[in-house]
Amino acid sequence: MQEIDPISKAMTRLQGCKAVLGQLEPVAFEDFLKITAQNPETVIRNVFQMFHDMINTYVGEGVDEYPDDPESIKYVDYDFSRLTVEGTDHPFFADRIFANRLVKQAEAMRRGAQQNKIYIFDGPHGCGKSTFLNNLLLKFEQFANTEEGRCYETVWRIDTSLFTQRPHDVTISILDKLLQLQKEPNQKQFDKIKARALANRSGGILEVPCPSHDNPLLMIPKDFRREFFDDLFKNDAFKYSLFTDKEYQWLFQSEPCTICCCMFESLLCRLKEPLKVFEMIYARPYQFNRRLGVGISVFNPGDRPMKQVALTNQMLQKRLDKIFGDSNQVRYLFSRYAKTNNGIYALMDIKSHNIERLIELHNIVSEGVHKVEDIEENVNSLFFALMNPEDKKNIQNIQSFSDRINYINISYVLDLNTEVEIYRNIFGKHIDDAFLPRVLHNFARVIISSRLSLRSDALLEWIGDPAKYKLYCDRNLQLLKMEIYTGHIPPWLTEHDRKRLTARRRRRIIGESENEGKHGISGRDSIQIFNEFYSTYAKSGGFIDMMKLIKFFKSKKDLKATIPEGFLESLQHMYDYSVLQEVKEALYYYNESQIARDIQNYIFAVNFEPGEIEKCPYTGDKIHVTEDFLVARENRILGNETDKKERISFRKDIQRTYTSRTLTQEIGLEGKDLTETDLFSNLRDRYIHHIKKAVLDPFLENENFRRAIKDYGEEDFKTYDEKIRDDVTYLMTNLTEKFGYTPQGAKAICIYVIDNDLARKFKE
Repeated sequence: MQEIDPISKAMTRLQGCKAVLGQLEPVAFEDFLKITAQNPETVIRNVFQMFHDMINTYVGEGVDEYPDDPESIKYVDYDFSRLTVEGTDHPFFADRIFANRLVKQAEAMRRGAQQNKIYIFDGPHGCGKSTFLNNLLLKFEQFANTEEGRCYETVWRIDTSLFTQRPHDVTISILDKLLQLQKEPNQKQFDKIKARALANRSGGILEVPCPSHDNPLLMIPKDFRREFFDDLFKNDAFKYSLFTDKEYQWLFQSEPCTICCCMFESLLCRLKEPLKVFEMIYARPYQFNRRLGVGISVFNPGDRPMKQVALTNQMLQKRLDKIFGDSNQVRYLFSRYAKTNNGIYALMDIKSHNIERLIELHNIVSEGVHKVEDIEENVNSLFFALMNPEDKKNIQNIQSFSDRINYINISYVLDLNTEVEIYRNIFGKHIDDAFLPRVLHNFARVIISSRLSLRSDALLEWIGDPAKYKLYCDRNLQLLKMEIYTGHIPPWLTEHDRKRLTARRRRRIIGESENEGKHGISGRDSIQIFNEFYSTYAKSGGFIDMMKLIKFFKSKKDLKATIPEGFLESLQHMYDYSVLQEVKEALYYYNESQIARDIQNYIFAVNFEPGEIEKCPYTGDKIHVTEDFLVARENRILGNETDKKERISFRKDIQRTYTSRTLTQEIGLEGKDLTETDLFSNLRDRYIHHIKKAVLDPFLENENFRRAIKDYGEEDFKTYDEKIRDDVTYLMTNLTEKFGYTPQGAKAICIYVIDNDLARKFKE
């Protein structure tokens, strides 16, 4: 068998480019309508709707950790990796606060009747604004050039033969010149005139692209659009949305660009038949290209303004004049703003020449039009800009700008999980192996503490006296705020405070982030600090623990000054509480059947008056409903410290939830077993939380237990009695499997908990 030449094989593969070219070919207006009818949601959209669809495609719906919480504010965990991390030269890690902010902004762009605004990403130096915007524009360009993100622009294809009144006479005139040139030879002129003669004889197609990239549907006269779309679409959900939602108002209100308007009117005047005009309208995919400034234009402060304000195409203009007569009926004249119409126009930092560009946008943003000589040009673009805090003074004196600017805050990272992801991205995911669990995240907490305000009115209004949580939290409640910012409600909150965390309070707490993250340790500095910390302790042997972390920050006077007073000590307390819970969780043996029986009997019993005797349909147990019966189970669910008033309120809540949701919806409609309901799951978690508090007590007085932990994995471990060996093995296995400890780390954390007597420290 003859071997294929590798060069020929490689060149043959380039034939695949034909498929790409085929997708970019213009289609006739009637064929375009078929595409529109089949997939209206993607064809009928402007740049605002397309930006929303791009965000939705790359980010998705996100995860709400508390979907059934009636006080949820939909503060969702969005995955921005596909949007700003994957496939980029310099990844940008969006924290949860900024991710929610941007997604909500994109939703607002799509929902409302869009008006021109300038969206300014405002943030301090070192927060990653430029990296974010570059990555955002990169993904927007990629999305716009895919089939899913494709939008269409208008191209006129004019049959010139219909407008050449005396082609025979023109050809004769040119032939006379050819005969003259034969007498006085000039090959270049001869060839040029010969080509013109052939072109005049054959007519030909003149292709005129709309410089403003208007959607072909805008070529339909405004007065006919409603009836036209009523005929085009079936009576379905999209058609209802098209005629009622504000997001589609642009389709009924917008005019095509001035060039297309003149083209339509001039052709209609000559052809007399509207359908013949529409036969010359074609649609082709709008190809975005940032490097060429098509669909996306980005200006840096040092980029000098263009000397040529008005743009044209002289050769195209001459051919148009030839068709319509030299009457200036169709002037192919436009500005640089037309190149980004239905696209994105971005300014990187409002300095130097970009101040002039921003001011020039004033009339465009206010009126939606731009004057090019004596022609008015429609501009419907998405305007982005970046701004440092000190640059706001450059536009403060322009009062009319205030209602046209929408600031989107990009702060230093305030979500500790995102801060850790940044370290992993830069230094490698293997850094986790050098830390005991939780310590790496505690490093991030120290950094973020410098970026938060010392006083939180929202938290103080909710919590009241911070001193009641002094064993778990700092006096400024920053550690609590960090948990809220990550979307987590800490388990050490009292039942009373958990119930008081209403949607209004959550929104107020999250709202404080607008004024935070503008000071403190910057993103760039935090990377340098982590590099120094990691380099110092990762090579010293053993795990990086909390003692090393606190020692590092206390030894750096410049860093210590940026960290709130007492924060490191409070961080140590919270760490101690957390690892104690892990050890208890790992040591506790669940008697699942007994727990399930107790909870089901309790849920059933709260629906009856004290003294009644009823048979529980879920367990088959005959229950004598007494105060002692209820209190015994409430002690395990709520804790012994709960007073009578709280117990009564709790019982009413359980009864209300059981009758209004659990029994009627989950059991009645969804066919769930009681043990599969949200109410049961919630009570089970609380039950386990409280009864495992004392799980360590039997082991604390047993010195053999501590020694057995140290000897775990060694030959001497076999000398201990079977009960201790089973308990220690169960403990070590759970710490490694459930909480990510290595065997050495599990031993170290158990000894730490015992030697520091954490069980008694947090005795409740």
